[in-house]
This record gives sequence, C-alpha cells and structure tokens, in this order.
Amino acid sequence: MKIIDAHVHIAQYLSGFTSRGELRAAGRGRAKYCTGETFQMFPPELGDIGVSPEAILSVMDDNGVDKAVLLQGNFMGFQNEYIFEAIRKYPDRFTGAATYDPFCVKVDEIRKRLFEDINFKAVKFELSNGSGLMANRPPVYLDGQVMNDCYRHARDCGLTVVLDIGRPRNPCWQIDAVASVVYKYPQINFVLCHLLAPQRGDTDLLKEALNKLVRQNVYFDISSLAHNQQPEKYPYPTAVEHLKNAKAIVGADRLMFGTDMPCNLVHDSYANLKNYIIDSGVFTENELEDVFFNTAEKIYF
Repeated sequence: MKIIDAHVHIAQYLSGFTSRGELRAAGRGRAKYCTGETFQMFPPELGDIGVSPEAILSVMDDNGVDKAVLLQGNFMGFQNEYIFEAIRKYPDRFTGAATYDPFCVKVDEIRKRLFEDINFKAVKFELSNGSGLMANRPPVYLDGQVMNDCYRHARDCGLTVVLDIGRPRNPCWQIDAVASVVYKYPQINFVLCHLLAPQRGDTDLLKEALNKLVRQNVYFDISSLAHNQQPEKYPYPTAVEHLKNAKAIVGADRLMFGTDMPCNLVHDSYANLKNYIIDSGVFTENELEDVFFNTAEKIYF
C-alpha cells in the first residue's frame, strides 16, 4: 500500500514563538521556552538544533512512506524558505504549505513572495492558544475580517487552506465559525488538522463538531490523534473510537493519515502510529488506500 504522511515538520533550526515566549533549541533535539522549561522536542538522532529533510526521508524510507506534506507553525518556527528548498530538492517526495501571520504590516508583500514567486499551492494557519496566532494576542475570530481576507486571497489564488484550530475548550476551537467559513467558500478545499484534536472523553463533542462540518470541501488529517489520548498507549483504543465515529459521519475518503513527526517520535514509534490505524478494523482495504494515499494525493499533490 502506498503511503503519504500528510502532516510532517522540518526545521532548519528551532525558532518558535509560543504562549511561553520564544522557543529555542537547547541541543540534541531538546527545546527551551523563555519561561525556562525544557523538553525533548524530537529524537536526538534526527538532529541537534533542527530536523533536515534528509532526516525525515530516512524515517520515511525505513517505514515505506512514499511522500510527505510539509506543514509548519509557530511551535518550531516559520520555515517557508526551508520547506521551499526541500520541495525543490525532492519534488517526488515532498510538497508543503506556506504560512504567514496575517497581522504583519507587509502581509501583501509576504503573500506575493509565497504564492506568486515561490508558488506554494497551500497555506496553513496555526490558530492554537499554545503556539498559534492566539498564543500571544487576543482571540482571533476565524470568521472575522482578518481571517476572511486570508480566505479570499486563498480562493483567488486557488490555494488549499489548512487550519489547526487547537484543542477543545480553548478560545481557538471555534467549530461554528469554521462551519460558517467552509460554507461561505465552497471553492476552497479546507483541511482541518488532528481530526479537531479530541481528547479522551470527547466522543460526543467530536461527533457534534464533525456533524457540523460534513461538506464536499472539507477534509481532516488524523495526525496526533493517538498522542492526544495520552497517557493511553498503543493500540490507542480511544483514538480508534474517534476514527470509527469520524468514518461514520464524514466518510473514510475525508480522512488523511499523518504523524506530526518528528515531535511524536519522542513518544512512540512510527510503526505504531501507522499500524494502530491499519490494525484497528475500522477501515476496509479500499478505505485504507484512501486514508493512507488517495485523498492526500488528490488534495496536496
């Protein structure tokens, strides 16, 4: 079975900015917040102060992964140029989404560079309270004026829009606003990250949210779904339950495999993050081909 990992990160060097201030490399894959906390961001064998495309390719090759979608956000720091270089160097293995802060004074110049000069075909907005647009400013309304300007630009440029709206019970998790937006812009394919990031105990909440987002232009990557059920371990029964409900509500052909590597490789093996889905019994063989390859190929490649 062919595989596309639809949610992967690379970083020339860590340069994040989060709710805890700047997030800088501390060596051997560790990172340090401005508030002083340090943690293991990615396995040390993948890099010292960053993760190269070659390091990611080595993991992909070891696990039979054909292609990957390179996404980004404030957690590891914006990496537009580095991702562009990786795609240009390995066009048969990578594609990716640009990102930008819509509050930048020079936003029009930034967008020209990213979507006309470099010619990215997708844009990602990280909205989360931890390391997204809402980590260091008041709530950003996903159906408000600023974000509508971003959606109009994406529509006019023919871009796929990738949204990470953070976790439930936070101001960034604006399901009704997202439902309004995807209805307003039927020309745009929207990808919502992490299957909306449900936790353990969020079964009914996820069902309610997904029912509001059943539209022809809406897709979901399922990266970090297992990690978000911690301390639950492989084979992640709660993640499997969330997958079963998602299939029933939005359909298997709306779901895309992703791992959120390299960060999640600190907590589990790539094989487990792949195999819990295959072995779950939720999907038929044909549906697994959609989840692992066909949908991401259609949306991103």
